[in-house]
Amino acid sequence: MNLSRILTIAIHVFWEVLRERVLYIVGFFLIVFPSAILLLKEFSVGTEKKIILDFGIALIGLLGLVVAVFVGTGLINKEIEKRTVLVTISKPVSRSEFIIGKHLGLSAVLALLVTLMTVIYLVILSLYQVKYPIGSILVAALYLFFELSLLAAVAILFGVFTSSLLATSLTISVYVMGHLSRDLLQLGDISKNPTIKNVTQGIYLVLPDLARLDLKNQAVYGILPPPTELLFNAGYGLLYIVLLLAIANLIFWRREF
Repeated sequence: MNLSRILTIAIHVFWEVLRERVLYIVGFFLIVFPSAILLLKEFSVGTEKKIILDFGIALIGLLGLVVAVFVGTGLINKEIEKRTVLVTISKPVSRSEFIIGKHLGLSAVLALLVTLMTVIYLVILSLYQVKYPIGSILVAALYLFFELSLLAAVAILFGVFTSSLLATSLTISVYVMGHLSRDLLQLGDISKNPTIKNVTQGIYLVLPDLARLDLKNQAVYGILPPPTELLFNAGYGLLYIVLLLAIANLIFWRREF
């Protein structure tokens, strides 16, 4: 693989996605979050600060998820459907470089979006004089980016061999199940049924444990896992991304165009 070609593809994807007016999402956040603060102050007297902190960081995650899923599933799928992928793979670019470059480009867009929305989030909290633990919120934002990057890899994987609609549905399913995988594992232990336990353990092993990268609830209280656990969870996320891209690459190599 050639790093220069990968970076060229990533840069092209970055600007291509931005041209699709993805940054409008930042404007949407800038309008919705302050409006929500005004409403929450009216209807949640006494607990509004906690709810404001929760709502803001949850909104960042939701908007980032929309981009990761809907853009990610179409990155390769649209090129396959329009047959423009034939032009790319006919050049001295390997399919591995194509997949990795696409993911890096989308991840760069997600990093930009999360950064901009987090800055706006903190500025608005300061303007409304809502106290917040800046350190834990910044760490939660970083891990939110890891989670979105992982979901982008999931979206690209499904987009390689399914339609955009099915890939979107499957990616959203992975997101939901990934956040429930620990609960399913506990359900299997509680059931005392060996078959159910084996099934839930299999699901847990196959699906990414997204709860490892979800620090939003703890962050608003200024609570974070120990540094060793944070490093382990970051490594878990990166390893999963590599595995997903490797599978996507394997499928893409076997496709005939």
